[in-house]
Formats: sequence, structure tokens, C-alpha cells
Amino acid sequence: MTACATLPALARYTVGLGDDALVLAQRCGEWITRAPQLEEDVALANIGLDLLGQARTLLTYAGQVEGAGRDEDDLAYLRDERDFLNVQLVELENGDFAVSMARLLVFSAYQRELYDRLHGSADETLAAIAAKAIKEVAYHRDHATEWVLRLGDGTEASHERMQSGLDTVWPYVDELFTTTGRHGTWPQPDLVSSGDAVDPEQLREPAMAYVQQVLDEATLAVPAVSWTATGGRQGIHSLPMGHLLAELQHIHRSHPGASW
Repeated sequence: MTACATLPALARYTVGLGDDALVLAQRCGEWITRAPQLEEDVALANIGLDLLGQARTLLTYAGQVEGAGRDEDDLAYLRDERDFLNVQLVELENGDFAVSMARLLVFSAYQRELYDRLHGSADETLAAIAAKAIKEVAYHRDHATEWVLRLGDGTEASHERMQSGLDTVWPYVDELFTTTGRHGTWPQPDLVSSGDAVDPEQLREPAMAYVQQVLDEATLAVPAVSWTATGGRQGIHSLPMGHLLAELQHIHRSHPGASW
């Protein structure tokens, strides 16, 4: 049993949301100096900083709910891979720029619906976090939309690359909206019934309706998939996650107890 499996339900839910944001922030940061144009370096850096801010507030709150004295740094830097509860979509390697834009489109569409509903959470802290984050993810979604349209409905080459990006991302999409799987339930049903958490199944229709609208305008097809990712919410991750954490956590673990 992993350490996160023993967390209080609310802390576990909050950790999952925070881990999504933290891991994708790291992936966005990897584009700095590598994006196709200077303005995109700046844009992806800002999106990464938005996500990092979300991760900080969520992980700080998770530590408070847990009550074991762990803060945001402890949760970000001193957990092992099996204790991270993010979906596998966010840990997927960046690959081609079109892959990253396909991922950002789907994930930001999901987050937009998530925070819209979480804004009404019975938990006042989660509601406040959502109220701020919803403005940020609206921009993230718009940014991804512009790129998907630009590439999908551009040249023959850009269309092919954008379609290939969607093909790469699509097996990881379903996990965003799945509550149960072989490895457990997330979030726990009592959190949803109490009004603290949001049932991700309820986000599928509005989020994917937006994505479908963008794909139609971009002349792109919804990929057919033969498998879907699962297990991220229970700490089961893909090979790239270990490499990402090694880079993310290296400095902190190399200098334990250090402070600025």
C-alpha cells in the first residue's frame, strides 16, 4: 500500500488535483528555449507558472488536511512515484509541439469544467482555489485552441502533424473522466455526495463537446483507440514519469534541509 492510499479522502483528492498541475507545469517548462517561436516560449512559461501556482495552493491545503506536518515542498519533492496521483496524460512526454497542444487543449477543457463546478464546492478552500484558477485555465484553453486551429486547418504538413499529435494523446483522455478502475475509486463517493469534490464523469460531456467543436473547425478527426491509460489516480504511472520526477526533485533531494 502506498503512503497516499492512507491519506484522508479530502487530502487524497486535493493531492490528485495538485499533482496534475505540478506535473504539467514541469512539462510546460521543458518547452522554454525549445518552442517554435519566442512568443511561445513566453506563453508556455506563463501557462506553466499558472499551473505551478495551482499546484502550490492545492498541495499546501492537502498537507494541512493531512495534518502530518508536510508542506508543499515535502509533497512535491519528497514523495516517490507511486505516491503521485496525477493522470498519465500530464506526464506524457512533450514530443512534437502538436502533441503538447493536443494535450493542453484536452486538459484545459477538462480543467475549465472542473474549476467551474469546484467553485461551488462545500469546501471553502477548494472553492477559493477554483475561483482563481478558472480564469487561468480559460486562457490556457484559448491558447491551445488557437494552435490546434492554426495547425489543423493550415498546410497539409501541419494538418498531418496535428492529427498525429491527437493520435498520440487520445488513449490518455478517458482517464480524466473516469471515477473507477481496476485500482480503486477517485474521488471517493462520499466526497462527491457531500459537495466537496466533483464527479469527473459529469465533466466529460461539456469538456469533450468543446474539444469536438475545435476539432471540427480544425478539420481534424477524433482518433480511434485500441487501449486507454488507467491507474494514475492510484499511483500507477508510465515510464516517462520516473524520468520527470528525477529532474523535478533532483536539487531538493541533493541538498536536504537547505533553505534560501
